[in-house]
Amino acid sequence: MHLLLSGIVGSVAYGLARPGSDVDRIGVYAAPTVAFHGLRPPRESVVTTDPDVTLHEAGKYARLALSGNPTATELMWLPDDCYETRTELGDRLVAIRSAFLSAPRIRDAYLGYATQQFRKLASRGDGTFSADTRRRTAKHARHLARLVHQGRLLYATGILEIRLADPERFRAFGDRVAGGELGEARALLAEAERDFDTMRTPLPDRPDEATVERWLLDVRATHLPPELSGR
Repeated sequence: MHLLLSGIVGSVAYGLARPGSDVDRIGVYAAPTVAFHGLRPPRESVVTTDPDVTLHEAGKYARLALSGNPTATELMWLPDDCYETRTELGDRLVAIRSAFLSAPRIRDAYLGYATQQFRKLASRGDGTFSADTRRRTAKHARHLARLVHQGRLLYATGILEIRLADPERFRAFGDRVAGGELGEARALLAEAERDFDTMRTPLPDRPDEATVERWLLDVRATHLPPELSGR
């Protein structure tokens, strides 16, 4: 495994972390190219929970990012202080981050993940639950609001904002929803759907897969054995 790019994501990157918040990390790695031709192909992902780390092999990472997956996408847009591993191929990945974007996939991915958060909220009841459940509910609500905000901004401008300019607004929203204001979350999601239907976007209808594939082929060429690569 050759780690190409990794960094801290989640609440720490967004500016939403509180004392005791988990530190989430994500990264992209390259498996040896010849390993894809053997009986047992290399693992596409490595996930651990203590610490919370998700690593994707370059091919799988590219497919996830091309689909608009928010967590995969944000690795390429992190503030500099959130990166922990950077290599030449990792920096080249960051440099082509806009090639992964397309209007319909960003809309579907961000609205889809926000809807998942709302369903988790709706299953929690009316706010008359334990303190631990209220904390989890507030977290889901914050993520719903954050996904809606990031998705709309990315769709409208082509820029993904990772570190939120006003994190307190998202915390307050989470606390209100955890206190029983589920209707506010429902209204926010409905508003986002209307916005995506009416906003103009600079994003293309399809991502630039040719640029992404050139990067991936360079990853494969770089991780050939010297006797095969001509180095």
